[in-house]
Amino acid sequence: MTKTDIRIGVDIGGTFTDVALQHPNGLATCKVLTNYNQPEQAILDGIIEATEQAGLELADIDQVIHGTTLVTNALIERRGAKTAFITTEGFRDVIEMRSENRFEQYDLNLALPKPLVPREDRFTLKERMGPNGEVLLALDLDEVDTLISRILDGGYEAVAIGLMHSYANGAHERAVEKALRAASPDLSISISSVISPQMRELPRFNTVIANAYVRPQVADYLSRLVHRLRETGVNAPVFMLHSGGGLITLETASEQPVRLLESGPAGGAIFAADFARAHGLDKVLSFDMGGTTAKICLIENGAPKTANTFEVARTYRFKKGSGMTVSTPVVEMVEIGAGGGSIASIDAMGRLQVGPRSAASEPGPACYGRGGTEPTVTDANLLLGRLDPDNFAGGAIPLHVDCSERAAGKLSLEPQDAAFGITEMVDENMANAARVHTVENGRDIEHFTMIAFGGGAPLHACRLCEKLGISALIIPPGAGVGSAIGFLKAPFSYESTRGLFQRLDSFDLEAVNAALDSMEKEARDFVEDGARGAPTETRLTALMRYSGQGWEIPVLLPHRAFADHDIQTIQTAFEEAYRTLFGRTIEGLPVEITNWLLTVATVLPDADAVERHSKGSDASVLRERTFFDAALRKTVTAKEVARGDMTPGKMVSGPAIIVENETTTIVTSGYRVIGQGDGSLLLVKKEANA
Repeated sequence: MTKTDIRIGVDIGGTFTDVALQHPNGLATCKVLTNYNQPEQAILDGIIEATEQAGLELADIDQVIHGTTLVTNALIERRGAKTAFITTEGFRDVIEMRSENRFEQYDLNLALPKPLVPREDRFTLKERMGPNGEVLLALDLDEVDTLISRILDGGYEAVAIGLMHSYANGAHERAVEKALRAASPDLSISISSVISPQMRELPRFNTVIANAYVRPQVADYLSRLVHRLRETGVNAPVFMLHSGGGLITLETASEQPVRLLESGPAGGAIFAADFARAHGLDKVLSFDMGGTTAKICLIENGAPKTANTFEVARTYRFKKGSGMTVSTPVVEMVEIGAGGGSIASIDAMGRLQVGPRSAASEPGPACYGRGGTEPTVTDANLLLGRLDPDNFAGGAIPLHVDCSERAAGKLSLEPQDAAFGITEMVDENMANAARVHTVENGRDIEHFTMIAFGGGAPLHACRLCEKLGISALIIPPGAGVGSAIGFLKAPFSYESTRGLFQRLDSFDLEAVNAALDSMEKEARDFVEDGARGAPTETRLTALMRYSGQGWEIPVLLPHRAFADHDIQTIQTAFEEAYRTLFGRTIEGLPVEITNWLLTVATVLPDADAVERHSKGSDASVLRERTFFDAALRKTVTAKEVARGDMTPGKMVSGPAIIVENETTTIVTSGYRVIGQGDGSLLLVKKEANA
């Protein structure tokens, strides 16, 4: 990657916009409330504050890296462009029929999510490609012209084209796109053979529709952002973080905005992975809790777990299958509506519920004094003594205890009882999500170390570890703006995908090698746009299964031109991956590959190893405070220590509160905390060996 001295990472979250400015003398960070009407304004406010903190001018910035939830929010809230969908005759209703699975088996009134494109906006053509790319029914250009007239008369802002088996041969899609562009040069057009050239029409159709649906909005936002930055005095190039954890250019982001679905959370996973490598940890549970959501991700051997599909806009909380599955490279994580702004309520059966609704930044939790009246997790933490009302966000946002008490009163409980119930409920929701995620991946969570970051995570991480049986927890420096810092550590990368079905017992070496060469060129060209001449590494993954199975598992393969002897290597790699996930292999069944994924990324520098401090001298105590310790079910007296005083080897035994501007770390009675050489806080169970 090209070396730059002053780089800034900006992450727009549901409640706060986080900014991290890297400069030769260190790191300047800040948090500002997200501006929903003008998200770019919060970015500018944060950048100005960070540069003033660092004593720099806006013109000094060399690079801006941005992550946003704009795409996800647009899909969830259905705030996209009026979109037409063109597909093969007979497949108009694929996106409405879905997979025909009942994700909630016993719900007699099951409500399926509505497709992004209504039936009246879905059009068909009499054409057909075969699964091997052969033309079974040629495209009728007169029919195409008639269809284009209907689309232009319909006033559509965007068009998605998804024809059957276009992953094998995209000629028909390209022909329709060419005709559309000739008729309407300014129309936004997305084709599935470019956006998601993979087998399985449902996720492929969903992906190209989602891309078309948000593309005009994202392009307008990015153009507006760059204009405002230039107007303010920031002339640096702007890059985006994609969902797979790498940087792409604005041009790529504007053309393929579906790759930005999880761009913010991916930055957090990169942040945690960097500290996992520095601390020599092979098994890490990344826990990112902000103002609106909590994200949990597995990091093994210094890298976050990734996937090539993602489910967005679930209509049933936590229910896999209740959302829209899209095929795009993502850091694989579980995300739930559990953040500082998550709203607590009593349901029809009299049970306490927390989330997924959030007070967000407008009006924010009741204690912000900005008009919020419903009780939130932040209100509960304030009532339990875990937050200092006079020193929240470095004193920038004064908290009002009386407002929190009035909000908690709506739950018909004593304020402290309500607060305890809220925090226990949200902690148990997050613990359950972590348990399910690790079990689904065939892992034992008790053997993992947690790395917690985000404004809310250090408040809840210790209690979460108690629930999960995790004995070691790391709070990195800059935890409050971890995702934004993660942006600064991300490589330039691009993942090329291709649907090319192969059975190992009839493996076509020539076809596979030709496809891989084409994929590598595509990925390398994208990376060169952002980091020309930088050293790169290439990673090849095949999605494989036993013949007759309905789904595949990802298998990492050596990247090279395959020869006959490599077929056994591929078979062995599959069996090892299958055994790791399921504990056994299946004898006698042939193995097949459905899709290929090839990633080119710039090489990251080696992380500096951190020597672990497991004991030391007592840290200086600012004062004593009280907070409610959930494990003990009582209020305890705790030592308050400044984060800056937790230098390497300094130790505090819980209960304790470590304070800093962007977050607060709660050390429960069962843990102790030791400062580490890189500025991290290591929390370990008192009975555990550090």
